[in-house]
Amino acid sequence: MNQPRRVAPDPGFALLELYDAALPQVYGYLLARCGRRELAEDLTAETFLAAVDATRRVPTPAVSVAWLVGVARHKLVDHWRRQEREQRGLRLASQDCPEHDDPWGAALDALRVEAVLAALGPHHRAALTLRYLDGLPVPQVAKHLRRTVHATEALLTRARAAFRHAYDTEEGPR
Repeated sequence: MNQPRRVAPDPGFALLELYDAALPQVYGYLLARCGRRELAEDLTAETFLAAVDATRRVPTPAVSVAWLVGVARHKLVDHWRRQEREQRGLRLASQDCPEHDDPWGAALDALRVEAVLAALGPHHRAALTLRYLDGLPVPQVAKHLRRTVHATEALLTRARAAFRHAYDTEEGPR
């Protein structure tokens, strides 16, 4: 008598089954560490997207809540590193401008730029940060964003326009 062949469980399916139980734990972990609801939501989404990518690779990881929290920890560290690079770039940019003799003016302008960047959508913020704060050439920005060079150039054009608009209309010190 032929018995049905047992197929190894799909890790993507295991992740889907775990999602409802893991979501509050991953989100709570991130919220407790970053303190901002919007940021915790973004990082939670990044965590689950990275987990889906990981389940498509060989060898496939053992999917569990603890593993997902580990992925979330890495996403949070990546966020802190990006934030530090942005801050460093803003500090360097403000130091290179000779018209900023007033340290308070430079500090306020840097805060305004940071606020405008934070208000942009994640794709615009990522593209501008990689290109102008990190100083990467467009092909490398495209590689990091997993886009074509042409699509990245178009994204940068839209991101610069969105930044200019937000900067010109943003309330605050000028």
